[in-house]
Amino acid sequence: MNRRSQLHVPVWLAIVLAMICGAGVAAQSRINGELGHRLDDGFAAALISFGSGLVILTVALAVAPAGRRGLVRVRGALRSGELRWWFVCGGAAGAFLVLSQGLTAAALGVALFTVAIVAGQTVSGLVLDLIGVGPGGKRPLTGARVLGASLALIAVVWAVSAQLSGGVPFWMLLLPLLAGLGMGWQQAVNGQVRVVAESALTATFINFLVGTTVLLVLFLAHTAVAGLPRPLPAEPWLYVGGAIGCVFIAGAALLVRVTGVLVLGLATVAGQLVTALLLDVFISGAHTIAWTTVAGTVLALVAVCVASLRIPPRVRR
Repeated sequence: MNRRSQLHVPVWLAIVLAMICGAGVAAQSRINGELGHRLDDGFAAALISFGSGLVILTVALAVAPAGRRGLVRVRGALRSGELRWWFVCGGAAGAFLVLSQGLTAAALGVALFTVAIVAGQTVSGLVLDLIGVGPGGKRPLTGARVLGASLALIAVVWAVSAQLSGGVPFWMLLLPLLAGLGMGWQQAVNGQVRVVAESALTATFINFLVGTTVLLVLFLAHTAVAGLPRPLPAEPWLYVGGAIGCVFIAGAALLVRVTGVLVLGLATVAGQLVTALLLDVFISGAHTIAWTTVAGTVLALVAVCVASLRIPPRVRR
């Protein structure tokens, strides 16, 4: 896809911005996890988070003509076949991430929840870059990228090793792992939609529209079985998860063309891990931080640096 609107930023700056986005995801995990705990309903918490983001984006779309023009371009690309229908379904993966936050983040702690995402993001980023799903096209398996991905996986195992021997149910670790796999795919397809729409706002709106629809169906089904959630808590900070998600999704859609899916995922993860540790240490208080979690976080930061290296190819004989 050869479009006029391309993002021209240095790779190092894109990595720094991705880490800032990752910090927001860690904060969102903390917020949505606490909201799910207060409501005793992770489905309701996820719907509130995504639904509030959709409201924000709808208002933004109403005042931004470029976003509305982007919707027209995406519709035309879908009709012509230039854009496959599943490229606009990235919001389903985002919905699963937010749902897993509401169901497990409060029990796991933000740090453990976050490191469980790393493995999924790393594997999906490596595979998606290899087959060229992202807007930046195919990116070969260089030694630096493979080494960085391997270090990230080792960092995950190291970081969660102390908790794996405890009383954490396996399904609680499995949900964020699967969510991490979906995050890589979500970033890749949202990036494609942004290129077609020539608007990050359009790509983010479509993402939240699809995600909110999925979560509404799941919430109604869950409510029919389990009943209504508890009354809504009064603290305003419990309802800003959707706004944080808007910034993260828009930022990822912009940056993935510069970094590729793998480096974007690792940089995002690095920001998540550092912020998650700080949140668990200074805010949660209830979760004891194992030294292996700290060491795994440091190793994940090293993995980002290694994966982003651009080593020149060896001269052929």
